[in-house]
Amino acid sequence: PPYLRRKGWVPRRAEDFGDGGAFPEIHVAQYPLDMGKGSTGGKQQLAISVNEKGEINYDAVVKQGQNKDRVVHSDHGALVPKVDRLSKEALARPDEEDVEKTVAETAAALERVVQGKLSSVNPTKLPGGPGGSTLIKYTPAQQGAQYASGAGQRIIKMQDLPVDPLEPPKFRHVKVPRGPGSPPVPVLHSPPRPLTVKDQQDWKIPPSISNWKNPKGYTIPLDKRLAADGRGLQQTQINDKFAALSEALFTAEAKAREAITMRASIQKELALKEKNKRETELRNLAMQARMERQGAPGAGAGAGGLPPPPPLAGRVAARERRRRDEIREERRRERERERRLEAANQGGAKKSKITRDRERDISEKVALGMANVGGGGEVQYDQRLFNQDAGMQSGFGADDSYNAYDKPLFADRGSHLFKASRATADDDEDAGGAAAGGDAGPRTERFKPDKGFQGAPGAGGGRGGGGRLEFERQQAEEADPFGLDQFLSEVKGG
Repeated sequence: PPYLRRKGWVPRRAEDFGDGGAFPEIHVAQYPLDMGKGSTGGKQQLAISVNEKGEINYDAVVKQGQNKDRVVHSDHGALVPKVDRLSKEALARPDEEDVEKTVAETAAALERVVQGKLSSVNPTKLPGGPGGSTLIKYTPAQQGAQYASGAGQRIIKMQDLPVDPLEPPKFRHVKVPRGPGSPPVPVLHSPPRPLTVKDQQDWKIPPSISNWKNPKGYTIPLDKRLAADGRGLQQTQINDKFAALSEALFTAEAKAREAITMRASIQKELALKEKNKRETELRNLAMQARMERQGAPGAGAGAGGLPPPPPLAGRVAARERRRRDEIREERRRERERERRLEAANQGGAKKSKITRDRERDISEKVALGMANVGGGGEVQYDQRLFNQDAGMQSGFGADDSYNAYDKPLFADRGSHLFKASRATADDDEDAGGAAAGGDAGPRTERFKPDKGFQGAPGAGGGRGGGGRLEFERQQAEEADPFGLDQFLSEVKGG
């Protein structure tokens, strides 16, 4: 169809294109003159092949493509064992000509393998070294029959001569003295002038004084040490960036404080708005509950312009009222507990935490991390340092006194040891005096037991505690358990 009349028309055949190309205004796949079009997909036919028996080989259909190198058994003969398939013709020996041909092919194959191994082990050609020869071909400028027999080009072989590494040097290396350099730059001096006192002081170099060694033992003044130190010769220069950094920090702090103040004010305003909104809601709920309690649900809507309360408003108001009552009761219990703690503190009982922390001294506060070191102008002292009985004289004494130890090492060592009473000591003294010839008779009170027992003489009482320890000799075991001594004595007496 002509141009502008091709709506709905799609070229499909080669005759639709004529002698021209594709139509760009038609957006379909087009193949003018079958250019770019794939194969037509015709039937693929295989050539007929026959096997060794002259029969058609149908295995070609299966062994095409990827299966061409595979062994395919497609006839009944593949199921017959090889022994049964053997025939006389297959078992016949080859003739001499076939044997010689096979031997020659085998020998040639083995020779190729052996030669390949030998050529890799023993190379006949050495690799070229860096000092090998180089052929250079050039065309000389002088041309003519009289030059090089009329040759137009020449070839030169360049090769490095071998150098003996052990050969001594052929030339002697002599160091030539360096030549004179450029003349020095003249130094222009100012005219001489008289030396002043200030110049002398400026040019005065202080002697080197060590801060560690003084072998002569001289007494060196401090000003001389400082002068020898050299610190006066250094000028301290502070970088201007420190001031810039301080100013930047100050500005950043001011901006941060301003931002924090603004944020706090905004949060405060939001909290106030939320509080007012909450109070308004609670007030409305309370009014609705009051109106419900009075039994006039329509009065509130007429007076305050509020809609009639929903049924849920009464439960919400009751829940809010219970929550406020719980908060009031909790605060009342806290106040009662504080009051009881204060009363117990007045009576000498256990102190409350606030009172106990208030009465701590400065050392305990520092140890517990509660001391306010920077606050308060009053100086605080440890009260345990005051009112001490021992002063400067506690560690000093007379020259002949020995009070290196102010208290015994084991104070309760003698509490459980035996200690004789005064009455026992008096008894010992009286006994000693009587033995020396005194008139006093023997006293036997000390031989009475301290503690009596029933059935024994003197069971009614004793001397009481505090006396010496008394021991009783244990009765010796019977020497004659069988009664032989008694028997012999009866016989002799009898």
